Amino acid sequence: MPEPRSHDMLPTPLPDAVRAALLAPMVDQHCCGVRRDDTTRSGFEQLIGEGGTPAPPGTTHFDTPAGAAIRRWCAPVLGLEPHASATVYLSRRAELGAAEVNRRLLRGAGVSAFLVDTGLDVPGLLSPAEMGRLGSAAADEIVRLEQVEQDVAEAGLPAADYAGMLRDELAARAARATALKSVAAHRCGLGFDPSRPSRGSVIAAAGRRLADPKSRLDDPVLVRHLLWAAVDVARERGLPLQFHCGLSGWGLSGWGLSGWGLSGGGLSGNGLSGIGVGHLADPALLTGFVRALAPLGVPVVLLHCYPYHRQAAYLAAVFPHVYVDAGPAVAHTAAGSAHVLRELLELAPFHKQMYGSGCHGAAELCFLAALCHRRGLAHVLADRIGEGEWSQADAARIAHMIGSGNARRVYRL
Repeated sequence: MPEPRSHDMLPTPLPDAVRAALLAPMVDQHCCGVRRDDTTRSGFEQLIGEGGTPAPPGTTHFDTPAGAAIRRWCAPVLGLEPHASATVYLSRRAELGAAEVNRRLLRGAGVSAFLVDTGLDVPGLLSPAEMGRLGSAAADEIVRLEQVEQDVAEAGLPAADYAGMLRDELAARAARATALKSVAAHRCGLGFDPSRPSRGSVIAAAGRRLADPKSRLDDPVLVRHLLWAAVDVARERGLPLQFHCGLSGWGLSGWGLSGWGLSGGGLSGNGLSGIGVGHLADPALLTGFVRALAPLGVPVVLLHCYPYHRQAAYLAAVFPHVYVDAGPAVAHTAAGSAHVLRELLELAPFHKQMYGSGCHGAAELCFLAALCHRRGLAHVLADRIGEGEWSQADAARIAHMIGSGNARRVYRL
């Protein structure tokens, strides 16, 4: 009996052309690796909880929209009845083993290409090549800027050489990348001065930075310098520049590390810095920087964005080089995903929206994001057709653009 796929779980009725467009393989334009080995129940629950922390005593992260959706939709992929209990689900997961679970869920997502952010310095995550192999898909790397800077800072160089070495390292890593990504939102916030900092101010800030090179980059001058250096490299190589926006990751100071046996700061330097700058992750704060990039031809992709996705939609409507996705909000809102997608479609041009799971750690989130995107968008499209706002051909074309067409154009896939 064939394994269930996210393709097979669309609501009905839908016109054939729209259904075919929704069922077509998608490009996951931003995800991270999933865990390659087995974990405890506590560890798994921390992976599926948006905060990356244990559930309060006497409760469980299975009692969340995503947790309930995993029991409903992922259980059949593992050979269980829908709505299997959490205990039964985790027992079956352990019985199959992580490799088989990952294969089923990644392949079941119906993705033709994974663009994988490799900036999480966490052992045990699948590489882009492994994600592609298990998911029966192509795979490319997204280079995280702050991880490159961390490596440069720890190389033991003089402050005067910092800028040159950083640019050289960015250029070298960009040569194998499909995009560059920043988590500045969770370092100093997105309301930074959009101008390029002076050479003198960079050298002075680098001197302070290199006095404690293992600390996380959060100096606004060096963050700005890193972004402008990335802009130069992205412009030369024709790469998009992604920005992590919104509250996804705001509470991930440990990202479930105790359940992974990795507690003790294993994610330091990765931008998952805590609640302190959550309110500064509003993409509207990037307006000045986005405006400065407009003449340069560098695409800017606003990732995740929830609950500021309407602001992101506005930026995508105003600036021709700005794009947006709904990210992990689609998986974490689960049955409510249609509401999030409907709000993006209120204003964002259809050729500016892309699918990205934003998944990390648990392959269930990759599968669930794809399924909830397809189901949520199906509801929205059916409503627009039923109201006479869009033709069936319009709806099918929009589903194709968001699912894969826009990403293939922007990332030159």
